[in-house]
Amino acid sequence: MSTSNQSLAATAAILSHFLLSCIQCHAQLSATFYDDTCPDALNTIRATIRQAISEEPRMAASLIHLHFHDCFVLVSCDASILLDDAPSIESEKTAVPNLGSARGFGIIEDVKRGGRELSRGGFLC
Repeated sequence: MSTSNQSLAATAAILSHFLLSCIQCHAQLSATFYDDTCPDALNTIRATIRQAISEEPRMAASLIHLHFHDCFVLVSCDASILLDDAPSIESEKTAVPNLGSARGFGIIEDVKRGGRELSRGGFLC
């Protein structure tokens, strides 16, 4: 590589680093989000998932598959596979391509049920 190409590459790398370091990130997700309002949420979720995996070890991979089903690089994950059918819409959950390949929906429902049981005070965990 010639000296001018090396200089250009170094300049581009420095400029890219500078531009990327100027971008602010305002993440809204937090592992401690429910600590005050629903302190048992994480333990309830963890217990439900551990129980499911102890009964069927491959369920861990299935749950990860559901979590990342519709993720796009640098965009997001929309979790649309977790939506149920509506009168005028067939959801991805019951769409033919996902039948037999996407599984673990019952575990997700168990987790949600556990959250509702924790929410008896009115606040939805």
